[in-house]
Amino acid sequence: MPRYTAPVKDTLFVLDAVAGLYHHGNVPGFASVSPDLVEAVLNEGGKFCSEVLAPLNLPGDRQGCTRHPDGSVTAPDGFRDAYQQFCDGGWGGLIADEHHGGQGLPYTIGAVLQEYIAASNMAFGMYPGLSEGAQAAIDVVGTPEQKAKYLPPMVHGRWTGTMNLTEPQCGTDLGLIRTRAEPQADGRWSITGTKIFISAGEHDLSENIIHLVLAKTPGAPDSVKGISLFLVPKFMVGDDGSLGARNGVSCGSIEHKMGIHANATCVMNYDGATGYLLGEEMKGLAAMFIMMNAARLGVGIQGLAQADAAYQNAVDYAKNRQQGRSLTGAKNPDGKADPIIVHPDVRRMLMDARSYTEGMRALVLWSAIRVDLARKSPEPEARELADDLISLLTPVIKGYGTDRGYEVATNCQQVLGGHGYIAEWGMDQFVRDARIAMIYEGTNGIQALDLVGRKLGAKGGRGTQAWLGQVGGDIAAATDERLAFITAPLSAALGDVQAGILWLLQNGMTNPDNAGAGATAFMRMMGHVALGHMWLKMAGAALAALDAGAADPDFMQAKLTTARFFAARVLPETSGLRAQLEAGAETVMAMPAEMF
Repeated sequence: MPRYTAPVKDTLFVLDAVAGLYHHGNVPGFASVSPDLVEAVLNEGGKFCSEVLAPLNLPGDRQGCTRHPDGSVTAPDGFRDAYQQFCDGGWGGLIADEHHGGQGLPYTIGAVLQEYIAASNMAFGMYPGLSEGAQAAIDVVGTPEQKAKYLPPMVHGRWTGTMNLTEPQCGTDLGLIRTRAEPQADGRWSITGTKIFISAGEHDLSENIIHLVLAKTPGAPDSVKGISLFLVPKFMVGDDGSLGARNGVSCGSIEHKMGIHANATCVMNYDGATGYLLGEEMKGLAAMFIMMNAARLGVGIQGLAQADAAYQNAVDYAKNRQQGRSLTGAKNPDGKADPIIVHPDVRRMLMDARSYTEGMRALVLWSAIRVDLARKSPEPEARELADDLISLLTPVIKGYGTDRGYEVATNCQQVLGGHGYIAEWGMDQFVRDARIAMIYEGTNGIQALDLVGRKLGAKGGRGTQAWLGQVGGDIAAATDERLAFITAPLSAALGDVQAGILWLLQNGMTNPDNAGAGATAFMRMMGHVALGHMWLKMAGAALAALDAGAADPDFMQAKLTTARFFAARVLPETSGLRAQLEAGAETVMAMPAEMF
């Protein structure tokens, strides 16, 4: 049975030394955030994840969800009780507004718990995770009456939420949706259509499910400009908050998937269901993007989480599995073989996993602070800068983060050799669950296109220049010669990214296929530099701690060793990626379709 231990110690280091959690006391929600409080929350959250959620992960995957003849769905054994413990512990309301019954903690703390939950049981985490996104959309564009009626029970977890975008004939191109909304005399709307791939669309964990549904109204343009967003409850809700009759929405089937079996991914049928306009008519896509942007950050966290869970189990195996002898002489002379962690190629995979997971955790939490600042900073300039940075980095966190997360999960499965391919060890689940993160909430190819086609040049390239300036500024400020091992390769990698941006400006406009053909390579380049930036920060903090007589010098030395690995073996990849980018579209687009 695989195991999971929440990386609380590493998280606390990152929050303090990299994210700067305790330097924003003037931002609402931060004043009461002390190191003691954060450590207590993380320890309790980690304990819940390791003791309650992780033991359900493998059996939940094997059992899956069950759809019954009446269209109802039950989650795997143990999930309902675990969800009740989740609600009773207040975990769903950790970052929600206190006016709606939440605890009002920073989004950054919520991002930590997202990682722990996804690493211990990704499928379980999707039930409350989608609900948080729905709450965010209602909170931003809902009427005061809608907020008062729907948000408190959703924050408590008695009700959950979903997002309904995809239909059989359309995924990324939402202008093709066919779901219709007809106005009714009483101001409500009648929703008719079919949605697919709806995570947590039907289940037995909560009393009610609040669906947010994209649909087109009569006379609306037959494009994305004609899309509106509607709130469609599973059970009708009275003025006093009581539940009434079942609405005209049902689960037609559950998708049979490669992974995340314990989450009900549903085909949802809307047969004249009663809905309520959420936000303005024909402004639905902008409202739904409130959910989607939050979800994309959450999916990036899922990539990190699956990689870390796989890494922890691969390390356990590598320390105990004895096969062969070390190339430099026996390390376990009393045994017939050495543990496989002595072998360089096993070490290569484990060090790559470690450098990614710790670097990605730092990037996620550094970025999460930007989310908090963009939402709540009392300083307009700080809000603007934070929003520019998180807008730029969101496709990188989602796209690069999940690409690399899947690679790490696969390599950690490889560490176990044949046992990694055997289901009882659970490594196959980490690989299968990590795979979906590269696909949903916008495939990673779409994330790369979004990055090069929109985000780099948004607002005159203001966010791009700000990020390049911060990375370059931190390199220049790192004058300690002991950091030269990372400042030199990071500076070269940053130069590759800057050259890539210039190449895209010169060649992407004249031939958009050039940008499309090189987008994924550029996203990976930028991801490497973003993690390298974090490793520079962590290495500097580790050196400072050692100079000050760190209480745990081994922890800090491990940080420096991992930073050296990333600097020497990952950052140099940007030169090859730059060559791929600058190769242009010719070899990609030359062959006629009929020749494939």
